Amino acid sequence: MTRLAILGSTGSIGRTTFAVLEGLRRQDGNAEWEVVALAAGRRVEDLIHQARAWSPGLVCVAASADARRAREELPGVEVLSGGRGLCELVADGRVDVVVNGLVGAVGLAPTESALKAGKIVAMANKEPLVMAGGLLQEAALAGGGELLPVDSEPSALWQCLRGEREEDVSRLILTASGGAFRDRSRSELARVTAAEALHHPTWRMGPKITVDSATLMNKGFEVIEAAWLFGVDVDRVEVVIHRESIVHSLVEFTDGSILAHLGRTDMSLPIQYALTYPVRKPGTLPRLDLADVGALHFEAPDPDRVPGLSLCRDAARAGGTAPAALNAANEVAVSAFLEGRLGFLDIHELNLCVVDGWDPGPATDLETVLEADRLARARAVERLSPATAGTRR
Repeated sequence: MTRLAILGSTGSIGRTTFAVLEGLRRQDGNAEWEVVALAAGRRVEDLIHQARAWSPGLVCVAASADARRAREELPGVEVLSGGRGLCELVADGRVDVVVNGLVGAVGLAPTESALKAGKIVAMANKEPLVMAGGLLQEAALAGGGELLPVDSEPSALWQCLRGEREEDVSRLILTASGGAFRDRSRSELARVTAAEALHHPTWRMGPKITVDSATLMNKGFEVIEAAWLFGVDVDRVEVVIHRESIVHSLVEFTDGSILAHLGRTDMSLPIQYALTYPVRKPGTLPRLDLADVGALHFEAPDPDRVPGLSLCRDAARAGGTAPAALNAANEVAVSAFLEGRLGFLDIHELNLCVVDGWDPGPATDLETVLEADRLARARAVERLSPATAGTRR
């Protein structure tokens, strides 16, 4: 039996995980896959509905007021709240595997707690590795936990690297769809709206990651994530624009050969692989018809249009708390853009303002990283002044 905790259960990753589990239960029987814990933020009504359907013994919500309501609606279920509740939930003895579908820095502390408690963490929440990849590796080593990538592109790299020798790998190549504005000029980008940004051409994702896809910050964070996951320098992780989103990543070897991972544009594939690893089980999606796909196209990203990718590399090279500061600034900037308080191109400008001159002291422990996150957010909010935060719709 595999006993799961799903963090971010009401979001895109959480909902897809439930669909994957339904398919696995049809194959293996309900007793083989049990959901023992759920965590969500503000969508308490959705969480209650999920808990009634899947009967976990433990749930966690963001706010204490929502916890009171959950206790009333879910008699017999242990209800936790806040960041401390998340950490308690993932370390619970009933949990074997944690699916981390949270968004942003909130996923860092529970990820560390899960790894220290010896859990397998199926990781869709890339920001913790961006902020503190070294600390998470130390936590896994100390506690016996394991990180398995769920992000489509890192998962593809992981699958291409299986059975290969580390010394035979030349470079890792992540693909990017280019986001909603991949055909817009820089002058046109100055006028785009949040509503336009949320119309991703190939993937269905939450608002924050969809905007990050358009700025290519999402891909820059994946570069940092892949460097930590696979033990390579960020300069050996490259990015190409691939509009069809059929090739999810590639690995080049020292002899010049390249292995590519192809699959349908659906997060159920990497989620299921992480849950059933090292076994592959039949999926529910139709087979990929290459003749129907017809052609695959690749192009280099334009650094002038999407400078966020270079900014992520610079933060990774600086090391220490610089990536955590950049992630914090980006969360503030994207939130302001979605609220109509910041222009699309100003996302990068705000990020740059925060990390420019940042003193990247060493990321020695969780408290240091979280303090850097707090300071960077404060700096971003301060820079988000009336002069730069007018409505830009």
